[in-house]
Amino acid sequence: MKILGLTGGIGMGKSTAANTFRRLHVPVFDADAAVHALQDRGGRAVAPIGAAFPGTLREVRGKKMVDREALRRAVLGAEAAPGALTRLERIVHPLVRDAERRFLAAARRRAEALVVLDIPLLFETKGAGRCDQVVVVTAPAAVQRQRVLRRRGMTEERLRAILARQMPDAEKRRRADFIVHTGLSRHFAQRAIRAIVRRLRPA
Repeated sequence: MKILGLTGGIGMGKSTAANTFRRLHVPVFDADAAVHALQDRGGRAVAPIGAAFPGTLREVRGKKMVDREALRRAVLGAEAAPGALTRLERIVHPLVRDAERRFLAAARRRAEALVVLDIPLLFETKGAGRCDQVVVVTAPAAVQRQRVLRRRGMTEERLRAILARQMPDAEKRRRADFIVHTGLSRHFAQRAIRAIVRRLRPA
């Protein structure tokens, strides 16, 4: 089974690329979705996050979940304690890795030829070593900025903070085995992804 890493900076079109892989019947592990599930009602990360960051939980229908905005302020806000982000990562990353291992084990049992690990910080977290090859989605900086600032609650300040934590796009492209350009057209990007699937999962 071949493991293809999928990554790219915020607003580069990674979610659209992941959906294209799914439409081509390639199983995709979504690390962001795993994090959301871990922090949702009854999720495995709820209790340890609540203990590490008091005031970041709320109760919904009798079960506690992480208040994502409160957690963002506690970790990235102006009054965040030094090392807060590292403490959060030490809680969440092992749980996401466990979910990833279970995804891969299930795919091997089904004898899948190709799977995708959709991980935003693949290079930053040294995750590329778990992949056979890596595809990076990219777009011009102006397109990226325009896409991200359309998101609800996004500001220039938040965008700068996010980009500061991410490896520069040029470095991601340098490390990639495949590059998918999403700033031209959706059809162009989809055609590039189909070509990657044909190469890695021959009929």
